[in-house]
Parts: sequence; C-alpha cells; structure tokens
Amino acid sequence: MKFFLDTAEVEEIKTASEWGILDGVTTNPSLMYKAGRKDFHQAVVDICKIVKGPVSAEVTAPETDSKAMIEQGRELAKLHKNVYVKIPMFPEGVKAIKQLSSEGIRVNCTLIFSANQALIAAKAGAAYVSPFIGRVDDAGHEGILIIEEIREIFDNYDFDTEILAASLRHPLHVKQVALAGADIATIPFSVMQQLFKHPLTDVGQKKFLDDWAKLNK
Repeated sequence: MKFFLDTAEVEEIKTASEWGILDGVTTNPSLMYKAGRKDFHQAVVDICKIVKGPVSAEVTAPETDSKAMIEQGRELAKLHKNVYVKIPMFPEGVKAIKQLSSEGIRVNCTLIFSANQALIAAKAGAAYVSPFIGRVDDAGHEGILIIEEIREIFDNYDFDTEILAASLRHPLHVKQVALAGADIATIPFSVMQQLFKHPLTDVGQKKFLDDWAKLNK
C-alpha cells in the first residue's frame, strides 16, 4: 500500500520524504487555507518539487458547473506532470471526470461515501477514488466496510482505478484500510508519525542502550 501525506505544509512533506516512505501528497482548499497558502498554483508547484509521486490538487468550481471544473482541471494538470486533478462526486463532476480522463488527465474523484459512488467514478475513468473513512465513522457507520465493498467490485470487473483511502484519523484506520485492500492511504502528518511508535520499541531500545553503557563502563 502506498503512503500519501494529506497536507499542504511544505515542512511536513520534506520530513516525510526524508523518511523514504512517502509516495505522494493530497491537498484540498481547507488544507491550503490551514497552511496559509494563498497562491494555490504556486503551492502545488512547490509540493511537486519535493515529492516524486502524485500530487492531488482540487478544483474549486461549483459542483453544478462541469465546464468550469474541466477548465480548472486542465490548468492544474499543466502545473506539473505529477498533478492529479481532484474532482468531487457530483453528476457534473462525473462529466468533468469523463472529459478530463479522455484527454489523458488523471483524476482523483473525491468526497466518496459509498461503493456505488466509487463504481460511477471508475466507469467515468477516474484514476483514483477517495472514500472518506473517518467521516463515515462520524455518521455512525463503519467506514472500513466501504473500502471492502469497493475492493470487491473493482476486482470483480478488473477496474484499473485505485482506491485511495482518505479521512484517516488514527493508526488503526491505516491498518484497517491496508487489510481491506486499499491501494493508497492518505494520512495526516500527525498520524504518520504515530505509525512509528510502540511502547515496547521504546522499552527495548532503552534496555539495549542501558546494557551497552554497562559494557563500556
């Protein structure tokens, strides 16, 4: 499973890239606002200079305007060869996905909350579908079940579309989507940091270093 970082913070991306486990980045308008990046296009370019893999950049046109989404998508795709255009799951969004993918522009269909929505996006030619696990959990349902259903459907019909598990809130979510067969997990920096941690690792390291110190007294 590939690891993407869900952020627009350049320093977070640099750090995760240095770890050697970062495969890509996802962004959205909320993350750009949080990072204080007013020049959206420049922010995308800056991120693409750091990470070697795909960088998802989201259109901001109204969900009722496929033409505007298509134009924005074309502009975003021109920024860098690694840009994937994020399009929301609405009927007009699906129109945009179909057109952009027919032009060779790779699309990440975002705001997926059901297997049916993922199926529609895959049929329209999306390169990625992004089911939001945490938000489904928040609504009182089991988000992980959506990943399992999408995986089965895509395998049944040999879709090339990859499952990008999003809205991951904690390390357990990461493990669950890996077990369920997600192709990619996009992870907040704080959660990615937690993946390294286990109390027994700390205990074991302390014992090794303490014993080494005793040997060298």
